[in-house]
Amino acid sequence: MPEATALAPLAPHAVSRLRTTRLARSAKPFLARGGSKLERCAGCRLVSSHCMCALRPVLPRQPNQAGVCLLMADIEPLKPSNTGWLIADVVADTWAFGWARTEVDPALLTLLADPQWQPYLVFPGEFVAPERVVTELLPADAQQGAEAKRPLFVLLDATWPEARKMFRKSPYLDKLPVLSLEPDRISRYKLRRSRRDDHFCTSEVAGLCLELAGELHAAQTLEAYLDVFTHRYLQAKQQLPADAENAAHQQLKSLRLG
Repeated sequence: MPEATALAPLAPHAVSRLRTTRLARSAKPFLARGGSKLERCAGCRLVSSHCMCALRPVLPRQPNQAGVCLLMADIEPLKPSNTGWLIADVVADTWAFGWARTEVDPALLTLLADPQWQPYLVFPGEFVAPERVVTELLPADAQQGAEAKRPLFVLLDATWPEARKMFRKSPYLDKLPVLSLEPDRISRYKLRRSRRDDHFCTSEVAGLCLELAGELHAAQTLEAYLDVFTHRYLQAKQQLPADAENAAHQQLKSLRLG
């Protein structure tokens, strides 16, 4: 697949804005551990020679019913390997907030209380009191209010130790139902190490949530987009050209045109 023409610049999405805010209070430049020192594209965070901005999914005219709220550990927005960016490129209703133990962004509390949304805190059920755990979306009669609400998936975007700390020390999340996913697959993420195949990256978790909400095209697009991002990230790291004709690129192209 030949490289697509560059897209016109888009307004920064939620993760991009959070990154800008976080950079503004950094005392020194962020250097990714083991990452390339070559110039990176501001749009996709890849080394400029492997930029994938022209492959950005085209958002549907009618937004998805589901939304995503990313609660991000301190330096997550700065990491080139962070996959929350990909979610914000695919799901129009994506919010991103930085997490701190001692304070909470009032805009996050406003979002969680918005009556159009039914928030779900996505976290493994084995670490949660059983009465809080759900494995499916709540039916309308189990939600607060008479009408069915749009699902809002709250994802803790962090390393696993950080995510467990965030879960324990965020009392404003304590009243949310905890959505425990039961995937029938193992993680395919290759950019960070994990000892367990059932530890999914943030983008993969969002894809599973979108599937559960019946947003199949968005879920498939996010999966293909992650595969393309992973391929280009690793090829750049190994100083090899990206294969724009591989299966991941072809899949993403078919979903973009579909």
